[in-house]
Amino acid sequence: MRINSVMQLFFRGMSTVIFKSPKSVVGSIILTDRCNLSCLHCAVSNLTSIIYPHSQITSEMHELYRDGVRILFFYGGEPFLWKDDKTTLRDLVIEARQMGYLIVNVVTNGTFGLTLPEADLLLVSLDGTKESHNKIRGNTYDTIIKNIENAASDNICLYMAVNQINKGDIEAVCEIAKHTMHVRSVSFNFHTPYPGTEYLQLSHAEKQDCCDRISRLIGNGYPVINLRSAFPYIVDNTLKTPCRQCVIMEDNKRWICGRCIDIEGLCEQCGYFFAAEFLLVFSGNIKVICDFFKTYMKYI
Repeated sequence: MRINSVMQLFFRGMSTVIFKSPKSVVGSIILTDRCNLSCLHCAVSNLTSIIYPHSQITSEMHELYRDGVRILFFYGGEPFLWKDDKTTLRDLVIEARQMGYLIVNVVTNGTFGLTLPEADLLLVSLDGTKESHNKIRGNTYDTIIKNIENAASDNICLYMAVNQINKGDIEAVCEIAKHTMHVRSVSFNFHTPYPGTEYLQLSHAEKQDCCDRISRLIGNGYPVINLRSAFPYIVDNTLKTPCRQCVIMEDNKRWICGRCIDIEGLCEQCGYFFAAEFLLVFSGNIKVICDFFKTYMKYI
């Protein structure tokens, strides 16, 4: 991460903490819910299959920036499917940079060519070993690994949603992150049990075991971008959600923290590590703040 970006994020974050401001800092834009996969754990893809127009996405980018967002994520569906005439995902990332966003990340299933060096991170979904991943996402593992090895830049972060199928694969994915070309880090989430996917949810004891294992991997030098200082809060779900400094937009509609806020009881079962980590940072948890800057300086 560039030092000027670090300082800007530091002062913006500190003003949020000191003045207890709910002003947005982290934003996500859903470019489309169209996806080329039908993953077992996903309940939000191909509901409309609409590709939102460039003018609308640009308007949302400007709106979030005016509201204070400086860390931007592009999501789908599958964001690499997004295109409006000759305008592509790469153009959106470049536009975000020109607007002044300090960090621009893209979350992708990795089945398209990973030629996007302009992004800070490409978070590529890899849900375990080949057997587990393909059970969850279809026969895509080999394609994803090949695309990672042929990526245009060393900006890949593996992105694993831990569930009942792949909970034993955490160490294996960390090995892949450590030894695969172009992979900078790995980030974990727990499965969030959207309606119809509850059978994949981990128990409290299973979450604790997973976090204990991830913590040991961090201690052993594996490139994990999650903040282990946040793990006790993530396991127990003791946070006062939602995180008001995080926003998400789709089709000009805005949610605080995440879309799961619309589903009764789901917010309390949220498995997104980023949401918990940012909430703790913006609430002034000194241990997590220090962990945040140390980790992000290293991996972004």
